Amino acid sequence: MSSRQSRRPSRGKGQTRAQARQGKQPKNRSMLYIGGAALLLVALVVFGIFRAIPGTTASDFEIVAYTGQETLGGDEINFISLLDQDKPIILNFWAGNCPPCRAEMPGFQSLYEAEGDDFILLGVDVGPFTGLGSHQDATQFLSEFGISYPTGFAKDPKPVREYGVQAMPTTVFITPDGKVTRN
Repeated sequence: MSSRQSRRPSRGKGQTRAQARQGKQPKNRSMLYIGGAALLLVALVVFGIFRAIPGTTASDFEIVAYTGQETLGGDEINFISLLDQDKPIILNFWAGNCPPCRAEMPGFQSLYEAEGDDFILLGVDVGPFTGLGSHQDATQFLSEFGISYPTGFAKDPKPVREYGVQAMPTTVFITPDGKVTRN
């Protein structure tokens, strides 16, 4: 057998060369699909990471209050309205069934009790959008841990996207003029 014959794709009985080459296309096609999917995934991750980057302007979303209605200005508010108070904002995204959130929030409560007049601390429950709890789980958690600083839930998943929430909890710091300084 010559070296030329050994490089030819093997063909089944009655199969033409074109048919033998087509047998390789699904592998090539699947590699193309996998590569395309990987590229799309990378693009989505990069897009998500750079949504709430320092220097961008805070994004608005609707909040329904669990606690702190007097600080927030009502039971249902638009987040951007908090900028009218001319204070820095600590925006913390959390969920009722999130173990790291449970560990973190008592520290936020202590900070709020000691220094709460100097800034706005707002905890936003996004549990229903992250699979980490319901509104009932959130209110039970707030009661169990005695959280009194302003908290509420987002009416839709917009803030999860707009602030690039990829892990729970996520905290974003916003200046009084609405600029995201760190997340």
